[in-house]
Amino acid sequence: MASKTRKKQQATQVDQAASQANGQAVQLQVPSKPIHFEQTFETYPAGAYTHEELGLSREDLLAIYRNMLLQRRFEERAAQMYGKQKIAGFLHLYIGEEAVSTGAAWSIKIGHDSVITAYRDHGIALALGMTANECMAELFGKIDGCSRGKGGSMHFFKAEKKFFGGHGIVGGHVPLGVGIAFAHKYKEDGGVCLTFFGDGAMGQGTVHESMNLAALYKLPIVFIIENNQYAMGTAVWRAFANTEFYRYAANYNMPGALVDGMDVFSVMKALRKYVALAREYQPSVLEVRTYRYRGHSMSDPAKYRTKEELEAKKKEDPIIRLKSYLLQHGLSTNEELDAIDDDVKKEVQASVEFAEKSPYPPLESIYEDVYAQPDYPFLA
Repeated sequence: MASKTRKKQQATQVDQAASQANGQAVQLQVPSKPIHFEQTFETYPAGAYTHEELGLSREDLLAIYRNMLLQRRFEERAAQMYGKQKIAGFLHLYIGEEAVSTGAAWSIKIGHDSVITAYRDHGIALALGMTANECMAELFGKIDGCSRGKGGSMHFFKAEKKFFGGHGIVGGHVPLGVGIAFAHKYKEDGGVCLTFFGDGAMGQGTVHESMNLAALYKLPIVFIIENNQYAMGTAVWRAFANTEFYRYAANYNMPGALVDGMDVFSVMKALRKYVALAREYQPSVLEVRTYRYRGHSMSDPAKYRTKEELEAKKKEDPIIRLKSYLLQHGLSTNEELDAIDDDVKKEVQASVEFAEKSPYPPLESIYEDVYAQPDYPFLA
């Protein structure tokens, strides 16, 4: 009986401590009047921002354009190599979403801030500065790949870039992103963690648990929902009662915003603000609406959408949008942009040749990069 009393007293003390965490006791009484709730969410539409506003030079714009084009050409070639059975397993292409990865990469301190994402990871890897050679070699399962040929398409990794994957379980990496953000705060290194996931992951409990914990601990994290509108193949309106994903931020007392992911300037404008907030330990939720032109993976014929819809979306293409901007503002010429495209194609072709020549991982490497300690006496 005494033991039960002590446990009840301890539980009461914990409750009281929690309720007074902010210096004030939480009032749990039901108010006599109806509750009125109001929250404002910022929006970042396409075509609303200029390079001058973002402080970007002509050289910056050409570098951004080249990187987006590198992602596009790399994945087009990867699709060809998959068809030739040079790439095995799954291949989830990012074609159409390049403004999201590039805008995000240009809004952080690469190598200091952390990034983690799901299995559609090639574009983000290239945006962070990983080479086409190491990325293509990984797709080929070769030892010179970024994950030494062990990860394949879904598990890119680069410690020097603080790129922590590439994860195959829907929503499973989001708690890891929270853990990485916690590490940044614990070390007081000023870093933030960008945690990317798709619209389909919003139905996973781990995502909401992660958001709750990030808000509770005030972690330096930006949750980025890449809403390409179909998850694996089901339209968001068929899967979610509330399709306005940015509004979920209100559930966890975080700011939220809605971003047009087909405009690299819009993504950059939004990310700069919310990364700055994260550095002050204010987590946030960004819904970035984008569109993938290919199926969920190479095995998906994408019959759940019409050709008319796809063609209409291609008119919003982020690379063509930036190219038009460069030409309209006299910042480049068709000849210069064509030369960039030719250079990118050569780089991608060279990466295929590099991957072909790279050897497969030796059998003994199966035991490497598994545990932190140098020897494993508990393994047979």
